[in-house]
Amino acid sequence: MANVTVIGAQWGDEGKGKLVDWLSNRADVVVRFQGGHNAGHTLVVGDQVYKLSLLPSGVVQGKLSVIGNGVVVDPWHLLEEIAKIGAQGITITPDLLVLADNACLILPLHRDLDQAREAAATNKIGTTGRGIGPAYEDKVGRRAIRVADLADREALEAKIDRLLAHHAPLRRGLGLPEADGAALLAELERMAPLILPFAKPAWLLLGELVKSGKRVLFEGAQGALLDVDHGTYPYVTSSNTVAGQAAAGSGLGPKGPGYVLGIVKAYTTRVGEGPFPTELTDEVGQHLGTIGKEFGTVTGRSRRCGWFDAALVRQSVALNGISGIALTKLDVLDGLATLQICTGYRLKTAEGGDQDFSYLPAGLKAQSQLSPVYEEMEGWSETTQGARSWRDLPANAVKYVRRIEELIGAPVALLSTSPQRDDTILMRDPFQD
Repeated sequence: MANVTVIGAQWGDEGKGKLVDWLSNRADVVVRFQGGHNAGHTLVVGDQVYKLSLLPSGVVQGKLSVIGNGVVVDPWHLLEEIAKIGAQGITITPDLLVLADNACLILPLHRDLDQAREAAATNKIGTTGRGIGPAYEDKVGRRAIRVADLADREALEAKIDRLLAHHAPLRRGLGLPEADGAALLAELERMAPLILPFAKPAWLLLGELVKSGKRVLFEGAQGALLDVDHGTYPYVTSSNTVAGQAAAGSGLGPKGPGYVLGIVKAYTTRVGEGPFPTELTDEVGQHLGTIGKEFGTVTGRSRRCGWFDAALVRQSVALNGISGIALTKLDVLDGLATLQICTGYRLKTAEGGDQDFSYLPAGLKAQSQLSPVYEEMEGWSETTQGARSWRDLPANAVKYVRRIEELIGAPVALLSTSPQRDDTILMRDPFQD
């Protein structure tokens, strides 16, 4: 199987960056297919730490990297990230990075709207305030400015007028000043010669590469449980994060995604608002957050931590057609005497009885009132950190991994035991499976 799609199978922050970086050794091209610069990847290569939020992880390996049409792109941030990576010794050129010419842009007015709405909201979503949601709204509303528009001043001017006609009443209603169309036009014209050298019809390029036998690695951002359709709505992101989006967000077609590798943390975390059945607010939750260094790459916000939720991951396996999982951060559980795994949920009914669920129901009220049903397992005192073979793992750690496989209905293909690239145990090679 030539291509591999990597997606987060929880609420994001599962360690996709390291695994994509590790797998890119076996790939020829790495493609981002959704989201924006609201989701970060941290790559640790020797003594160097690379923090990416828009650039595909393949740039660190020197692999051809593509930002697909499903991504919304802040051109100012893109240039800042290119400069930052350049200062670490990685030069980003049009030979290394391709930007889909039909990708939509995030503009300053999108950030303004995002932040003002969140500040005014009574029930906050937990947005990063970077304009991703409003940019997707304009894309669906057919008034977005796309990368290709930067090459056509006349079209750009007309599109800005149409865009501002929509945003003007929104800004007035939120107490924001009027947007300056002339200033925005001038700034985009200044940006054009810096951005356009990277712009190409990505769908055409990818199709040609696949025909020539090249291997494509699709890199998802965030997690499947933040999907705008299948996640814990409305506490979700503004795009489809499931594996099927790899086809639409790259233009390669439904056969493109290939082997779907779900990245799964050995416990569960979530950033921001929304339901979280297995959340721990006790000493164990603090332990997971401290040992696991659970702080957002982009926002720096502390992540909420809890026990592994097999019911949620089982749901992700079904929604994404997951072929196998990569289990990360097993070492964070080292030293815990007992471990809990959520196998399902229980909900009190209006009549006072119990209703059991093997999946997370769609209703927001039900999601917020669920109680997890736990299965207890014995922990281990030995360390798993840095293990590079199955034989190096404690017996109880092996039992924990095997039980996860049984409960979610998918095999472990890779096991990550530290942030370091080489601390990875390969059970099945996704590019060969």
